[in-house]
Amino acid sequence: MTGVANALGPLFLLILLGAVLGRLRQPGGDFWPQLERLIYFLLFPAMLVSTLATADVSQVPVGRVALALLGAMGLFGALLWRLRGWLGLEPAAFTSAFQGALRFNTYVGVAGAAALHGAPGATVAAVAVALMVPVVNVMCVASFIAAGTLGAGSLGKSLTALTRNPLILGCLIGIGLNVSGIGLPGWSADTVELLGRAALPLGLVAVGVALRPEALLRLDRGIWATNAIKLGLMPALVLLLALALGLDPVSRDVALLFAALPTATSAYILARQLGGDAEMMAALITAQTLLAMATLPLWLRLAG
Repeated sequence: MTGVANALGPLFLLILLGAVLGRLRQPGGDFWPQLERLIYFLLFPAMLVSTLATADVSQVPVGRVALALLGAMGLFGALLWRLRGWLGLEPAAFTSAFQGALRFNTYVGVAGAAALHGAPGATVAAVAVALMVPVVNVMCVASFIAAGTLGAGSLGKSLTALTRNPLILGCLIGIGLNVSGIGLPGWSADTVELLGRAALPLGLVAVGVALRPEALLRLDRGIWATNAIKLGLMPALVLLLALALGLDPVSRDVALLFAALPTATSAYILARQLGGDAEMMAALITAQTLLAMATLPLWLRLAG
């Protein structure tokens, strides 16, 4: 337990630092929104390109990792639709519950994998991102379409934004450079790697800035059910699948880590843009991020 805590503790401290800076409104102005854009569109894609372009992906059991993570994601996505009537949520609220149960905080996941297992963990994490980001984005956009919350003309914009998602593009570029054998020649390797190093600490601080403690006042059946799936049932199923599939310790830990992650802070923006319940989304993001500080070490300890 001490090893897990030592690996994840600094990450959570960076999130708490961001929460303090957010409450103090420091730095002021539009500093944080602009920094989030820099991380999302440049630094984090650079990290994915750097990792995937030079990684020995042949050492990662991609098929079995995909089966564990995507299988659990698909199952709980279908389960949420079956429970939609029982949850008693309006269409907008349901889309936020759907996002809250399936989306994951990529910054925490990659940083946690690297802290736990170093370069091999970061490689498996990059593979997990390449597998999960396109699938979860398609599923969430589909939930808005099926729930009928999209306004006129929003469908085309959503699909266009999906094809331009910088994380998806970063994964595709990194995989393409790897498969082609080009890699990152000359100074480009060090340059892209240096950019990528900045993504994780800044991303974690930005996660803390985005927390909204006042949103925790909203507690209803939808929020409790979503949190139970995301932080309890999802990691339990992925752990069982990882053990059944015989994943090696590094792949098992990273798969479990990604299954147990709190939902992504970017889900709030998507909820506002596509007609979701933004207030509920803020409550889910805040609650899950704070709860994950306790649940993530417990799950990893159980796996180990």
